Amino acid sequence: MAEQSTPPAESADGAADKVPSPGLGQQVEALLLTADRPLTSSRLSMTLDAATDAIDDLIEQLNDDYASTGRVMRIHRVAGGWRLETTPLVTEVLHEAQARRSQHKLSQAALETLAVIAYRQPVMRAEVEAIRGVACGEVLRGLMERRLVRIAGRAEELGRPILYGTTRDFLRIFGLGGLDDLPEVEGLVRGGTTRLSKVTSDDAAQAVDSTALTDADRSAEVS
Repeated sequence: MAEQSTPPAESADGAADKVPSPGLGQQVEALLLTADRPLTSSRLSMTLDAATDAIDDLIEQLNDDYASTGRVMRIHRVAGGWRLETTPLVTEVLHEAQARRSQHKLSQAALETLAVIAYRQPVMRAEVEAIRGVACGEVLRGLMERRLVRIAGRAEELGRPILYGTTRDFLRIFGLGGLDDLPEVEGLVRGGTTRLSKVTSDDAAQAVDSTALTDADRSAEVS
């Protein structure tokens, strides 16, 4: 005999029980949690049809709740809006996890290209391709999408070709305080120059890779 589905529970007046609607504070929290950029009080106010003063009060209340319950997130004002962020308490573990994920996702070609840019920046695409010996347009676009590489300007040469450099995310993910923290690679000249280095892109890639591994190992030892 086929099993019959259980009908929804009914209240005394016969109406099916409904899922309760979220409160205004829960809606604010949900919007901030899923936003890819800071949201202003006025934007939240229009979205939720609530007064901006009420939004600000709710954000203050949410922060109080986070603090009193030991949560590791707070709502901070950033660039004129509000953004939900984690506290410094979990910064180290998040950096370690992000570094490990980045290493797993980057292909050898991407790692080589990133290493050449890191050591030679600001650098033209033509110079990167000359060092690696292959075209790197697609790899370069992928690195920019991951926010590891940025456009650093234009070269003072015919056609004003674009110059590329690394981002703050690159430093953060690989655990570097600055570009001076990159390990020395024999034969590799740092800084933008038209002279090509004799070092192979694989040597540079191994140096960058070892920096990230060392940082991850150090984090693991602390934990």
